[in-house]
Amino acid sequence: MAKIPPGVGPRYPQVVVLFGATGDLARRKLISGLYHLASSGFIPGCRVIGVSLDDLDADGFRAIARQALGDFSARKVSEADWQAFAAGLDYVPLSAGAPALRAAVERAEQAIGRESRRLHYLSVPPNAALPAVHLLREAGLVDGARIVMEKPFGTDLASARSLNQRLHEVFEEAQIFRIDHFLGKEPAQNILAFRFANGLFEPIWNRNFIDHVQIDVPETLGLGKRAGFYEQTGAYRDMVVTHLFQILGFMAMEPPTSLDPQPIGEEKNKVFRSMLPIQPGDVVRGQYSGYRREEGVDPDSDTETFIALRCHIDNWRWAGVPFYLRTGKRMAEGQRIISIAFREPPKSMFPPGSGVGAQGPDHLTFDLADATKMSLSFYGKRPGPGMRLDKLSLQFAMKDTDLAGEVLEAYERLILDAMRGDRTLFTTAEGIERLWEVSVPLLENPPPVRLYEPGSWGPKPVHQLIAPHAWRLPFERAWRDPNTTGG
Repeated sequence: MAKIPPGVGPRYPQVVVLFGATGDLARRKLISGLYHLASSGFIPGCRVIGVSLDDLDADGFRAIARQALGDFSARKVSEADWQAFAAGLDYVPLSAGAPALRAAVERAEQAIGRESRRLHYLSVPPNAALPAVHLLREAGLVDGARIVMEKPFGTDLASARSLNQRLHEVFEEAQIFRIDHFLGKEPAQNILAFRFANGLFEPIWNRNFIDHVQIDVPETLGLGKRAGFYEQTGAYRDMVVTHLFQILGFMAMEPPTSLDPQPIGEEKNKVFRSMLPIQPGDVVRGQYSGYRREEGVDPDSDTETFIALRCHIDNWRWAGVPFYLRTGKRMAEGQRIISIAFREPPKSMFPPGSGVGAQGPDHLTFDLADATKMSLSFYGKRPGPGMRLDKLSLQFAMKDTDLAGEVLEAYERLILDAMRGDRTLFTTAEGIERLWEVSVPLLENPPPVRLYEPGSWGPKPVHQLIAPHAWRLPFERAWRDPNTTGG
């Protein structure tokens, strides 16, 4: 096992109270994430108390956790590491109430035998979040603890303000970690490194050199068993406010005074304060054919499963630069990219037919999938006589290095940061409320949904929305694989 650098993990052992411990997210991501952090030495001790509606005991929870690791862990699970992790698992059904939860936490702290910290993770539906918070208060588990909240953070401005107000009646803002797993991905953090560590790109990261920006997150997946939840949210609430706008904040913010959480959070919030309200005329809403026949969906549903929009940041750096955002279910490909289109030269000296400009502007593209990839496209001369130009690209992929094995999954990174009290990659009450504020015109007067076929790239008006530009997806050329020839 590689030695963990000092300062990467928390100083103290952790007692994690995991609400929704038998749910889908816990089984797919959180249990395997906690197991990896504990078994790899990132945490100097960890005990997990599962809480859910299911009437289980500790052995029943251990069986669920072991099955989850077998089904979903991306890494090999050793029997010795599992036994050590399983010894730190406990379970309290919600029906047992606050005294049983308090007793389980005290048992865990006594078993650790030295100073520890408490982390409460609420992997629960929105309507169960506040009851869980009140249970923690009743159990006396609030002081000195940190709490991780899953999205959505409200469904509009009024509900977000109400949620934050009621949370702040129990927890201080500094204790609350509103999680966005997009920001936990290595590529998202690489945007900071790319922007602020390189003298080549920092000077051109503005309206003088950048023509427009795309943040494009199509999904091939449908709703699964989330139809009831999705009917209350839709693509805008589910994805744009909580994910795509957060990525936009990273991409567009001013240089922070340091990489500490407070300066980064403040610069992101400045971006959100500079955003102009989202106008319905700058939005295309879509719904895939067959959505209304899904179980749990209203036959007359107006809920969008697709959304594309144009937004603007009204500050000195970005005035006049449009930001195009797109996401949807049941689309042609599953991708997560940021693509930055640079301005084209003001005049071309190349002869007609040379190919210059035929494939659009130069692009810098970040792939936000778990595997870090970046690409810079540009025109270059085709070998041979005459002046023919082709679009070429420089590409980087983390898998090409010997560091790929050290990448933490998004939830692992964010859980670790919450344990350390590092709020850099988490959203604030101010930022969330501001994003709902700029959403008011759209939510009050949404354009009609337009049908699109599953497996397509969304309703046809998305091309008019971005004209005279074009969507970067689908790519004309696939990412190159260095292990194959050509490409």
